[in-house]
Amino acid sequence: MHFVEAKGILNGRESAFGMNLYRGCSHGCIYCDSRSACYGFTHPFEDIEVKQNAPALLESALRTRRRRGMIGTGSMSDPYMHCEEKLRLTRQCLGIIRKYGFGASVLTKSDRILRDLDLLEAIHRESRCVVQMTLTTWDEALCKIVEPKVCGTQKRIETLREMQRLGIPTVVWLTPILPHLNDTEENVRRILEACAETGVRGIVCFNMGLTLREGNREYYYAALDRHFPGLREQYIREYGSAYEVTSPRNRELMKLFRTFCEEHRILHEPERCFAFIAEFPEKDRQMSLF
Repeated sequence: MHFVEAKGILNGRESAFGMNLYRGCSHGCIYCDSRSACYGFTHPFEDIEVKQNAPALLESALRTRRRRGMIGTGSMSDPYMHCEEKLRLTRQCLGIIRKYGFGASVLTKSDRILRDLDLLEAIHRESRCVVQMTLTTWDEALCKIVEPKVCGTQKRIETLREMQRLGIPTVVWLTPILPHLNDTEENVRRILEACAETGVRGIVCFNMGLTLREGNREYYYAALDRHFPGLREQYIREYGSAYEVTSPRNRELMKLFRTFCEEHRILHEPERCFAFIAEFPEKDRQMSLF
């Protein structure tokens, strides 16, 4: 872990902004696209870069904005990694978001988010909050291999259930689904049933598969060699150096996904899910006109 002084913290425009407080990750997920060379990391991925001045930058940015909106975090690096327990940057920034009346959308796969329930509930009560959770693998033993240094699926579902209890809307990312590993009807159906049971409002799933490019491909294949001997060679035969690695069961699993979501009235088209996440109370926009 090392500390830097960032030049800026918010990206985006109009009423939807994003921020990443950290660069790199300690979860160790074998499929992580953020390892890709295109993101220009100049330090080891596990050597977390901490933007130590992020709270000050955020406060400065929000203090001068007349139009409020949603501020998202977690798209590149999980805001609830192990280091957040002590550094509390995410918590500080949530406090600033609440102070200035903005909304928050948080994407994580960690139950550490439960530590900040007081702030998340307050933000949702006063403006709006959406919690997004990644779910990929129902089987806990397989989950421990695929996502080795983060809480298992059942704890994430318990987190979704707690959000439901507090009235905080949730969206699940059902991705990636790894060919020949978790691309089974049982896996997808069990996750979908848990989403319905916990009142998830939307599920993001582009296709049943994953993406591989320089940087994350090598890491993923090394993990396959350690845990699933012979599978890397099968991937190379089937996919070569393709960026999109789609499950051979994609058609049937996507049919299951869409049918289930339609029957349970769960948003599932990506653009509708993103619109729901970015939505901010209209009353604030009307006030900004005066």
